[in-house]
Amino acid sequence: MRRGTGDATLRLAPGRAWQATRTPDGAATLALEIRGDELFAEAWGPGADRILDDLPRRFGLDLDVVAVAPGHRLVTDLARRHRGVGVTRSGAVLESLIPAILEQKVTGDEARRAFRGLVRVYGEPAPGPAELGLRLPPAPAVLAALPYEAYHPLGLERRRAELIRRVAGRAAWFEAVTDLPLPEAHARLTALPGLGPWTAAEVATRALGDRDAVSVGDFHLKDLVAWLLAREPRGDDARMLELLEPYRGHRAIVTRLLEASGLRPPTYGPRLQPRRIEAI
Repeated sequence: MRRGTGDATLRLAPGRAWQATRTPDGAATLALEIRGDELFAEAWGPGADRILDDLPRRFGLDLDVVAVAPGHRLVTDLARRHRGVGVTRSGAVLESLIPAILEQKVTGDEARRAFRGLVRVYGEPAPGPAELGLRLPPAPAVLAALPYEAYHPLGLERRRAELIRRVAGRAAWFEAVTDLPLPEAHARLTALPGLGPWTAAEVATRALGDRDAVSVGDFHLKDLVAWLLAREPRGDDARMLELLEPYRGHRAIVTRLLEASGLRPPTYGPRLQPRRIEAI
């Protein structure tokens, strides 16, 4: 759920995590700590009770444990070594959707820089201990009201900025996908021009607990899957889906396991260089 090391909405330390979020009851800061085999939670803010009550659902702790289907030896080994890897069901749709829009068709560095800027300029201090320095994601009403000129200095071109404004203006409609069956949720998450299967999958694996969503259209994932499952240095979306088919039902978990492996396909040619749109 963290968007880079500079994400001011979330802090991680060994065995501990803090997250600032918005709930239907108001803002909340959640603190988690692992002690032995137990998880302890504390929360602050108007949304504290709701987020504590919703904790098992939010992090998928109420989902049945599903064993990864037998298949490639690497996947079996990774499932054994990374038993905690799964998907989250935060229910905070806009908090996943806005960062996903920022990540469309740009490098990770560009997207993280834009997200940091939005949170720094238009977020608010989170409830709880001030020394944490956490900030809330910008409220949808704030994002919807911003003119394009406010987004440009943060590194956003007009297409992504206008899409964020449209999505934020229909925040309640998008947040309501948590009450829909997953196929209908995906349909709504792709209802606006500019929202495609990749964006929907990125939201579904964070906000909806979708264990089978695949980020079709991802710049890196298709090559990673092709390399780790078939030793093919390059792949396309069709080949990726073919290789993942034996794991249908929990393909999102398998792709997260592959990403957690630390293994990467061979690289060729220069890396794509980040742009500074705000300097144009």
